[in-house]
Amino acid sequence: MTEPRELLLAGVGTMGRPYLEAAARLGVRARALESAATWDSRPTALAERFHRVSGDHEESWAGAVAAAVAERVPDGLIGFAEPQVVAAALAQQRHGLRGPSLHAAVVSRNKALQRALFGAHGVPQPEHLHVTRLGEARAWMLQRLPVVVKPLTLSGSQGVELIRTPEAVEEVLARRDGEGRLLVETAVEGPEYSWEALVREGDVLFENVTAKETTPPPYFVELVHRCGHDLAPEAAARVRELTSGVLRALGMDTGLVHLEFRMSADGPVLMEVAVRTPGDYLPDAIGLTYGFDLYEAMVLLSVGLPLPVLPRRPVSFAATVFPTASPGTITGIGGAEEVLAHPAVVRVRLRKGVGDTVLPLTSSSRRLGHVLVDAASPTEREDAVKFVRETLRVTVTPPESQVV
Repeated sequence: MTEPRELLLAGVGTMGRPYLEAAARLGVRARALESAATWDSRPTALAERFHRVSGDHEESWAGAVAAAVAERVPDGLIGFAEPQVVAAALAQQRHGLRGPSLHAAVVSRNKALQRALFGAHGVPQPEHLHVTRLGEARAWMLQRLPVVVKPLTLSGSQGVELIRTPEAVEEVLARRDGEGRLLVETAVEGPEYSWEALVREGDVLFENVTAKETTPPPYFVELVHRCGHDLAPEAAARVRELTSGVLRALGMDTGLVHLEFRMSADGPVLMEVAVRTPGDYLPDAIGLTYGFDLYEAMVLLSVGLPLPVLPRRPVSFAATVFPTASPGTITGIGGAEEVLAHPAVVRVRLRKGVGDTVLPLTSSSRRLGHVLVDAASPTEREDAVKFVRETLRVTVTPPESQVV
């Protein structure tokens, strides 16, 4: 009798738990690494052992992953989120495990590295400037307005800001000049999308396009993800050309890719790429849209077990919706039961309740939670999204003053 395969999952939290659940369904043994911050809520029944990670920076994860692998080399290793990507890739390369490649992992963690690499490979992307202090970019920005300022390594729209006017340039310089290294880019006009793909040894096994709805400038926080978006044939061909170029430049080997782009008047333009599980419960919505479990597919891919034939066309139309409220203190939440009773609503998961503070919506970490919907057609999906927005009511008492 052959021993079951073993998966090591670096980082679990809430959104990584489906990997452990998928491993259990597939008969794959699982160990996991969890940070001290979420140690008390770790799902102990889903893994044979948890390794505690003292910090939440890349170096602490790298040490913890190396120690766990030294104890016993697993058949597969998944680095769940941004802090675990390079840590996992180091161990994957050292022990011959399947992964995106160390090159892809390192490049994906730094937006300035991405711009330098993709520029050398002719990938369409914004004109950009990498500076050690924002003040160095003053003249550059004034000559190219509107521009976008973004940090090199953060995710979830943290620190991303659109600057439209000379007055706004002076204001952002006064506020962010001491922030350290930043990337400044020309703003690209056009709708925003993401491309999610399962890749094995450089070959795309599955791909999906997600249409994004965001807050207005300057912060572009994502409010709705609509999976299974159907691009026109010419646009789809241009997107395929873009994504193929990015994968080649990355040296992408095996794993999940999450690539964001805008569709400008001249075609798709790369915003950024990650080689890890996309956030915002996108794997849940993608799985519903295409009728397969993306977490199970990733576990099989990681431990080297055969994958089923993966679908190419949607069988349903799912979306994640993120409720919003004005800044202040939450005094009431209504309509959650009515929303959950809607036939197209799969779940309602709120992170805040009565008495909690709502901060200005400058990044995805400040959203109130999410609603997952799944409908038989794009029209029914839009009806469900509208119903969620009109029915789920969050009332707040405005603050006398609010610090961003």
